[in-house]
Amino acid sequence: MRRVFLGIDCGTQSTKVVLRDHATGEIMAVGRAPHELVERDDGTREQDPAWWIDALCIAVRDAARGARLEIGGIGVSGQQHGLVCLDVDDRPVRAAKLWNDTTTAAECDELTRKLGGTRRVLELVGNLIFPGYTAPKIAWLAAHEPDAYARTARMCLPHDYLNLWLTGRFVTEHGDASGTAYFDIRNRRYSDVVLAAIDDRRDWKRTLPPIAPSISVIGELRREAAEALGLDVGLPVSAGGGDNMCAAIGCDIVAEGPVAVSLGTSGTAFAYRAEPAVDPLGEAAAFCDSTGGWLPLAATLNCTSATEWARELFAMDYAEADAAIAERGASGPVFLPYLSGERTPNRPEAAGIFAGLRHSHGREAIVRAVFEGVTFGLAYGLDALRRSGVAPTEVTLVGGGSASDAWAQLCADVFELQVTRPAIVEAAASGAARQVQWAVDGKRPPLARTSSRRFEPRPRPELRQTAERIAKLREIAGANRL
Repeated sequence: MRRVFLGIDCGTQSTKVVLRDHATGEIMAVGRAPHELVERDDGTREQDPAWWIDALCIAVRDAARGARLEIGGIGVSGQQHGLVCLDVDDRPVRAAKLWNDTTTAAECDELTRKLGGTRRVLELVGNLIFPGYTAPKIAWLAAHEPDAYARTARMCLPHDYLNLWLTGRFVTEHGDASGTAYFDIRNRRYSDVVLAAIDDRRDWKRTLPPIAPSISVIGELRREAAEALGLDVGLPVSAGGGDNMCAAIGCDIVAEGPVAVSLGTSGTAFAYRAEPAVDPLGEAAAFCDSTGGWLPLAATLNCTSATEWARELFAMDYAEADAAIAERGASGPVFLPYLSGERTPNRPEAAGIFAGLRHSHGREAIVRAVFEGVTFGLAYGLDALRRSGVAPTEVTLVGGGSASDAWAQLCADVFELQVTRPAIVEAAASGAARQVQWAVDGKRPPLARTSSRRFEPRPRPELRQTAERIAKLREIAGANRL
């Protein structure tokens, strides 16, 4: 019987499940199930945690498909920063506020003021307090829904909630916890000062999950969950991590050197560091990773969410979009892709901007501008990583958008770096599976031997002009003139 490890990734749009071969690291099967998403014009982005459980059960059965396999363990990756509030019976009090919820800008400003300003916040936790993070979501709940806040006995992150459902254990780990803005990334512990600024009367030791080592088994699959999933009782479950942390494990960003860029619903750029890596401007996140190191990371809110919007707006198929991306020229429009606000730089209330539109511009020019705007946003994030001490020499490209050769080449051209695209299936779920194998076996498992494509940067002077035009739009957004 073939021995495999099961990796779960609970993302914004869907839950993915992979079965990873113990000996080779090859992904044997993939299962998926979609999620609903509550979206409102005020920036609300929420999901009912029950939807994650339903999707998990469907995706696990889809991946297994009745095959006879020996499952060695389960690892969970989850969308970062989401706030899950539980009552005394560990039932969700309300929908979870997600990473891309931008309703908390006022709470960010107020918490930053109470803590003594941005420099003091960076000293306390290594990160600024941005709307996407968990800390301002708690403050928002206390201010806007005091009854729900009063009924909340425990709070956790999405991947912690799934681990609680799987094992009955209420626990977290350093990587995902570091994305809350109430976690001191240098000393790897909750910040009493920040938590007191949120609520100085709450018992935070009872409210928040204790922190376990990332490379550890936190519990075993309980009977009720096993029956729902069609799996054996007692399977080991690892500490798991945030989706970016698990994606780093999945594409082998577990030692200093390579930089990864993920083209997903959001865009991310991240690298491993053996020591805490803090951006002095606070634009790049100073996270811990989910292996025992650190993971400086820059995130943009609008990546494939923006490119898919543009492609569907003009009823383009993927081949037509690729052809539009591949066209070259400096006379087209430019686009600032802040359709959901932005996180890097911090512009939660900004909007998208097209500039330079003319009657002569067809749908190809507009779609190309969207892809270029998204890619230059990621280049801005790479510059933030450089301030954190990262020295990128090559980019590993992952995520759903990386399947496009034309976009991969655009990334190489804009970043002015060689881009490598490995054949990695579901990087975050694969990383979760690799992490649990690491925890069970006690040693780092090998990556599967996969082919990869390389894209060399081409000299394109017209992109310098595009970069300058987008930088001016970014200044406008920063001046709150939208």
